[in-house]
Amino acid sequence: MNLQAFIAGKVDEIRKTAGGERTISALSGGVDSSACTVLAARALGSNLKSIFIDDGLMREKEPESVRKIFKGLGVKVDIVDARDEFFAALEGQVDPEVKRKAFRHTFYSVFGRAVRESGARFLVQGTIKADIIETKGGVKTQHNILEQIGIDPDKGYGFKLIEPLKDLFKDEVRKVAKAVGLPKDIYARMPFPGPGLATRVVGEVTPERVALVRKATVIVEEEIARFKPFQAFAVLLNDQGTGIVKGKRSFGNIVVIRSVESKNAMKAQPTAVPWTALTRMAKRITTEIPQVTRVVYELTPKPPATIEYI
Repeated sequence: MNLQAFIAGKVDEIRKTAGGERTISALSGGVDSSACTVLAARALGSNLKSIFIDDGLMREKEPESVRKIFKGLGVKVDIVDARDEFFAALEGQVDPEVKRKAFRHTFYSVFGRAVRESGARFLVQGTIKADIIETKGGVKTQHNILEQIGIDPDKGYGFKLIEPLKDLFKDEVRKVAKAVGLPKDIYARMPFPGPGLATRVVGEVTPERVALVRKATVIVEEEIARFKPFQAFAVLLNDQGTGIVKGKRSFGNIVVIRSVESKNAMKAQPTAVPWTALTRMAKRITTEIPQVTRVVYELTPKPPATIEYI
């Protein structure tokens, strides 16, 4: 792929598609949405409005971090607090597909409202090729797939989609992100799912359970960074196990550590993390998060497993 030709072509394509109309960019801070936002900003200038939806399911301090990074790039980001809406949509849901679809509907409903309020007609989002393949293939429902499965976003939510990266895999998107000037903190960061930590809570998603897995995620990311895996994270299971806290019997949560190596997320192998690093993560998680009594490491490749748990 000729990067500069691709970038110039996509900037021109976005400009022609939007036709001078107000457009919104759906920015999450991940490499896909970030690359799309920069491309759209080059194409549309002041006609672009970048929005970060705070769904309560992001990494620690993600909204503030994204706003700061893009301010440095000259792109103003508006943060919309929709935490209550997302948790209400997920309340009582335990089936993985139901949870993903509930997130998808809430995601587009919130953006649909933002589009109507701003008078925009287009929404730019970071759909990539793997999202389309996995949803069409029945592997799992990706939250950012509409037109590819026969849902008309214009009729359902009041906008048309622009998806500049839908023909690229993750490794190709990273090259585009680097070429358009995004910092390494963005173009080299580990993938993070659109539905956020909801995909890493097995069972019902509540603010309390998300807060727990968020703390565990911080520990995993800090401890595993030196090994530079493709993706690593913590998962909160719906089961519990007996433990000992302050010398007394405790029935607490179980956290799974998942780390994989991959090129484009279509296939993955577990990372050979040294035993000392695993035991250090387990000790930190059970010490710093007293509600957790057991930590396990997952060894299943993709396939047969998916990278994320739901």
